[in-house]
Amino acid sequence: METMKIKPALPKGMRDFLPADVRKRNYIIQTIKESFELFGFQAIETPVMENLNTLAGKYGDEGDKLLFKVLNSGDYLKKVTFNELGDADSRKLTPKIADKGLRYDLTVPLARYVVQHQNEISFPFKRYHIAPVWRADRPQKGRYREFFQCDADIIGSKSLYNEVELIQIYSSVFEKLKLAVTIKYNNRKILMGLMQALGLSGREQEGIVLLDKLDKIGPDRVLEEFKTLGLSQDQLTLFKTVVSENDIHALPHSELIQQGIEELEFVKKFNIPSSKFDVTLARGLDYYTGCIFEVVSNEYEIGSVGGGGRYDNLTEMFGKSDLAGVGISFGLDRIYDVLEGLARFPETLNASSSVMFAHYDDANQSYAFEALGKLRAAGIPAELYPDNAKFQKQIKYANDKGISYVAIVGDNEMKNETFMLKNMETGEQEEMSIQALINYLNSIK
Repeated sequence: METMKIKPALPKGMRDFLPADVRKRNYIIQTIKESFELFGFQAIETPVMENLNTLAGKYGDEGDKLLFKVLNSGDYLKKVTFNELGDADSRKLTPKIADKGLRYDLTVPLARYVVQHQNEISFPFKRYHIAPVWRADRPQKGRYREFFQCDADIIGSKSLYNEVELIQIYSSVFEKLKLAVTIKYNNRKILMGLMQALGLSGREQEGIVLLDKLDKIGPDRVLEEFKTLGLSQDQLTLFKTVVSENDIHALPHSELIQQGIEELEFVKKFNIPSSKFDVTLARGLDYYTGCIFEVVSNEYEIGSVGGGGRYDNLTEMFGKSDLAGVGISFGLDRIYDVLEGLARFPETLNASSSVMFAHYDDANQSYAFEALGKLRAAGIPAELYPDNAKFQKQIKYANDKGISYVAIVGDNEMKNETFMLKNMETGEQEEMSIQALINYLNSIK
């Protein structure tokens, strides 16, 4: 029987990356990593899968719907009754057929990690983690089902200097990447106080989720949705005043709002470049308790390229109630899209090798291969065209890879124990010895 041929394809929201793409992504990761380590953060790693009871209930109802569940190994239906199958109720079936899920973010796994390893780490614990996460979202521009997050968190400290340092990291990284951004910040205490002033005590999160839709559906539709929550005309007027004028001082006095204002004023006094207070910033996730952050590009329409905030109660869900936390995340994939869309990647990222050896026959190739090892021993990325191909094909290969120099080996070069180094940009050529070649290529790194 003839085997059916399968057309190669990826699931929606997943992507392959070509070598040039990976070099660009690594450039972003390295820039972020250097800033994390400059501020004293250490790297950790956690598994891509967590128990579903670790993940569920941490992201709100909307977040829970986006969790990728992993079917149990073997006969995953063995615990399901015939009646349960007939009911086709996913909420009842899921606990019996799937007890693990792909991580939705890096923050909840961090909380689990800290509680599980609390006797092995020192507090305050400053960690960073750069890794992929998964969300069963609808794929669209700037939104993928698999994407990388680059997180830095501080666990075990309530100091507001942590918030300041995290905003400074944002400012530093985007300055190095040469991207103009706005680093928005707000405080959940103010938002909770606002919702209470609007008569939503006990339903604060419901109102915050609505406010978080402001950029997506616009102020008029958000106001209409707030009306459905039963707000009076005076409450609607208060809401419009605070939101349209970015004015928290229009809020009635409360201890909670005052505490939020004092925390904001502490952060504001450092005048961090590109940072701006925005009362409409909500961050829809349930676990934030204090300052919250979000970064948007000023030059490219794509949504947020970073976000985070304080979450003082997250570890309580894992039995540890005395650990405050605050953190930020960079959206690697969106930052990539912005840099690509604005053509801001450095040109020097184009080549994986500094030089390629080109040759005319087997003897030339053998001579070049010996030199290849000497260049690599000197720390120079180099490669040899592996086949006996036409010379122009070898040159085209070097051009396609963006290799800046080609070291040409022919009979004359072998006789003189030299190499003809060709600058692929200018076309200039110069004959030189192996040591001269090494010295030159090291000098232009």
